[in-house]
Amino acid sequence: MAADSDAPSLRDRLRDAFWERHANPKSGWSRTLTGPLLALALYRRDRRLLALALAFTALNPVLFGRPDPDDRSWMTRAVRAERWWTESGNGTVDLGWPNVLNAANVPAFGYALVAAYRRRPIRATVALAVSMALKFSWIEVIARRYDAAVAGDTGEDQSRP
Repeated sequence: MAADSDAPSLRDRLRDAFWERHANPKSGWSRTLTGPLLALALYRRDRRLLALALAFTALNPVLFGRPDPDDRSWMTRAVRAERWWTESGNGTVDLGWPNVLNAANVPAFGYALVAAYRRRPIRATVALAVSMALKFSWIEVIARRYDAAVAGDTGEDQSRP
């Protein structure tokens, strides 16, 4: 029996399931807690908490069910926008707009972890806040572009955001 050439591959089906489950707002919002949890683990020198935070980070995108297809919550739109953005051939970290926000996020988050390890709680907290603000700003920009592309979808190529 020949395989249907139009049927999605197992890899495509798994990728789709990953993205759709991650689009559940519970997945996205709970994932925002992993940065502070990692910082806390480093601050306390708690290996179990660090292992828990890392395991949660890895498993989070598949822990929750698929959201309602009509879900228009900010976090669901954000994850769908991120998928659209990356599958349209855009990176997530470079010096172009809006990816520069993610590029700036990397050293801010890194500094937050170093400050937590050095037990500088105010510096760690401020750096985490800056990191999260940069990440949320990036998400908001691509979510607006995604919304515009979806609203203007006339069947034309929308692959270049």
